[in-house]
Amino acid sequence: MVIVVAFYLLMLFISLFQIRKQYGLDNEEPYEDLLEVSYTKPLSILVPAYNESAGIIASVRSLLSIEYSEYEIIVINDGSTDDTMQRLIQQYDLVKVNRVIKKAIDTKEVKAVYQSKLYDYLYVVDKVNGGKSDALNVGINLSNFPYFCSIDGDSILERDAFLKVMKPIIDSGEEVIASGGSVRIANGCRIENGSIVSIGLSSRPIVIMQVIEYLRAFLMGRIGLSRHNLLLIVSGAFGVFSKKWVIDAGGYSHTVGEDMELVVRLHRLVKEKKANKKIVYIADPVCWTEAPEELTFLRRQRNRWHRGLFESLWTHKKLILNPKYGSIGMVSMPYFLFIEFLGPVVELIGYLYMIASFIVGGIYVEFTYLLFLLLVIYGSMYSMVAVLLEEWSMRRFPKVKHIVKLFFFSMTESFWYRPMTVLWRCQGIVDVLRKKNGWGDMQRKGVSQ
Repeated sequence: MVIVVAFYLLMLFISLFQIRKQYGLDNEEPYEDLLEVSYTKPLSILVPAYNESAGIIASVRSLLSIEYSEYEIIVINDGSTDDTMQRLIQQYDLVKVNRVIKKAIDTKEVKAVYQSKLYDYLYVVDKVNGGKSDALNVGINLSNFPYFCSIDGDSILERDAFLKVMKPIIDSGEEVIASGGSVRIANGCRIENGSIVSIGLSSRPIVIMQVIEYLRAFLMGRIGLSRHNLLLIVSGAFGVFSKKWVIDAGGYSHTVGEDMELVVRLHRLVKEKKANKKIVYIADPVCWTEAPEELTFLRRQRNRWHRGLFESLWTHKKLILNPKYGSIGMVSMPYFLFIEFLGPVVELIGYLYMIASFIVGGIYVEFTYLLFLLLVIYGSMYSMVAVLLEEWSMRRFPKVKHIVKLFFFSMTESFWYRPMTVLWRCQGIVDVLRKKNGWGDMQRKGVSQ
């Protein structure tokens, strides 16, 4: 526990320093030049879609209105069984085109390629179902430009998100090979025609806790890890990659955690080639996505994330505590193995031991109170600080009552939400031992009206 607290405290101080440094600058001026074609790098936006009928039209509409000089949008319909494809054809006046697809990465069969008559930079690929990773690999094969961005089919982007997430890539002179942006929860927000009209907060406690969880993960965890090139996750909901490096790494693998596995493989490739490359995280660009509103679907999501974490660690177990891979092998991989993957097991054993001790009467009551207060303060403090960081740096929530509500729920996390997620993550470990595969069905209501 001392090691975990110390590590999180270190990341907190690094995050505070980075955010203070970043937001001491003018928020608009550094990006004005990037609107000129001569300064930017063209970008391919890949949108894998499987049964995304509820949100795909709004997501594509938000991409059509982004501020960026040169880009193309490639929607990959991964064998949807609903009317996703029909809605896209009708909404954007799609027609079949003959387009050569390079086989840089092996994929499932492509049925047809469509192009919009309304927007000539919008393409839709209809393919046989092969999973999200296969859909992204098809998009990479079809793309024209040197950088690509993967976007979830239910996501909404802020208009200047690409200007900000591409800036470190442009400024670094190709030293940065991947850049990730912040993801926020759209439930409770008012979104019309693919654009954020007003930011709100859901009234459902399960969604509010996910908002806090996302703030903590993105504003504290990823900023701290990115500062020293230790980042092993670029969210599948919003990340930009160098196409050349991804193809050299073999593209996306067929796992339930394809986004993390690709980043780990890129780090491994960089170390083995002894190249001076970085993978960074930008706190400001915001992608809004739909969060599960029911415990059943949230449980499936967390179970899948934990299985994906194991697959990434197991596939690249050679890196763990291997000095050849520098700080990735000696810091990042052990952290994700011992704290992120095995941490829930230790925590669950603690809960069970506490219950058993209470039943048999083997509890030192005064010391128990002390540890309990430490647990609540430790768990809640990081969540509350994440809320403060959000308000201090970005001021995304316009109403005071939203901040008060987030503060209140962050103090309750240790009593109900944390034990639930611990149990779900431990179930993920059990499913790994049972060799369970697959994503599991996720309910989509659509974030835009």
